[in-house]
Amino acid sequence: MQVNTGSAKGRRLKSVPGDAIRPITDRAKQAIFNILMDDVRGSRWLDLFAGTGAVAIEALSRGAEHATLIDIAPQAIKVIRENLRITNLESKARVIRQDAFDYLQARPNARYDYIFVAPPQYQGLWSRALIAIDENVGWLSESGAVIVQLDPKEYFPIALDHLELSDQRRYGKTMLLFYDRI
Repeated sequence: MQVNTGSAKGRRLKSVPGDAIRPITDRAKQAIFNILMDDVRGSRWLDLFAGTGAVAIEALSRGAEHATLIDIAPQAIKVIRENLRITNLESKARVIRQDAFDYLQARPNARYDYIFVAPPQYQGLWSRALIAIDENVGWLSESGAVIVQLDPKEYFPIALDHLELSDQRRYGKTMLLFYDRI
């Protein structure tokens, strides 16, 4: 796993030991940023269930202004901090050890252009996180988007009030869903 483009291009990222974290494939990560293109520059990211921090770090490397990375696992937090150090992107990031759902229930203290959701698989957490964002949509900027990474077997349509599915892509056993704020 490495940073594909930008200021930290080619830097190899560390992985979280064990199989509790499902890191994004380089192919799926590249696809996200090919879709977003130049919209990444100057954007603000919230990376929920951040794991290794690879998506937020890629965004920062490509010119995102700031990223907040949330994970509850102590090992993940340690790896995220190390990966930010390796890429020299610590000054643009805030790392928080907290349950993602507790974070989303709080009153929004920032607005994000992109919220990336990639929770542990097969637990319904992706839909629960999407509903939590929809219910507290103040976390998302007016033209913001939520990007969900999940196994295609997990997907089912969800009725939301403030978000609508605008695109979905499949890359092997990875599905990417893009929800725009209405």
